[in-house]
Amino acid sequence: MKFNYLVVLIFVSLYSHSQQKMKIPSYLKKGDTVAIVCTARKFMPEDAKPAIELLESWGLKTKLGRTIGLDSCQLGGTDAERATDLQNMMDDDNVKAIWCARGGYGTVRIVDMLDFTKFKKNPKWIMGFSDVTVLHSHLNTLGIASLHSIMPFTVPRAPEEVKETFKNALFGKKLEYSIPSKSYDVKGKAKGELVGGNISILYSLLGSKSSIDTKGKILFIEDLDEYLYHIDRMMYNLKRNGYFDNVKGIIVGSMKDMHDNDIPFGQNEVQIITTIAKDHSIPIAFEFCAGHQKDNRTLILGSKVEFEVNENEIKLKFSN
Repeated sequence: MKFNYLVVLIFVSLYSHSQQKMKIPSYLKKGDTVAIVCTARKFMPEDAKPAIELLESWGLKTKLGRTIGLDSCQLGGTDAERATDLQNMMDDDNVKAIWCARGGYGTVRIVDMLDFTKFKKNPKWIMGFSDVTVLHSHLNTLGIASLHSIMPFTVPRAPEEVKETFKNALFGKKLEYSIPSKSYDVKGKAKGELVGGNISILYSLLGSKSSIDTKGKILFIEDLDEYLYHIDRMMYNLKRNGYFDNVKGIIVGSMKDMHDNDIPFGQNEVQIITTIAKDHSIPIAFEFCAGHQKDNRTLILGSKVEFEVNENEIKLKFSN
């Protein structure tokens, strides 16, 4: 009898953990301060000017981290410097959001150096894409939402309507997207929490404490400058790790500058993803307006969404 009771308690505990309520950081208001830091590749102060001007035009203040301007080969400072800078901004009560300057590589080197104790009690928005998927994924495992968005590095080439989606997300305005569907999209409807990011980063996090749980969720993926066979390899590894077992839908963003070998792989990125997900009756949207492209609209990772693919359009509506 005691054994059965213990089993029930364990089951309830595990179920409760899997159904944890996602914490949505406070939305910004005029006068709030946004920090800009390097978690990965280096970024110079003069390159931050367009981002600062953008934030100021919205009535926000900017605080540049000590890593802005540091140069450690490819990186914006040593691992210790980047971790300390991000930690200070996470713990600074006057900073209401943290904007990662650019992607590249390096965030995974510092994520285990961070202490999220205070941050979990009073979370703030962490924003960016590409290599910032490391932070998006880790925050998701902690039950904290984040913004998959443009970065200071990409502000100069971002269209006005894309900047507006970022502003709307930061200030708590409703996000809803509708774009034309394609013949190779897989039709259907789904509801669930939106998770994901860059495929290469999701792949690299498998087996770690930062790897996301996709059960009952809608998975967003995108990538850049990869060989088709490697996209196939990464997707099969995600599949073998259960990413598609109970996923409700897949949104594929930009898959830009894919490469092939002299001997062709035989499938493009659409065919690779469709084949791997063919055993699951779920909606799949391709070429969604997010990722490594100019039309990189903001996504609230951790938010509940309504996702639909029909004959005419792809619709994504956030519950924020």
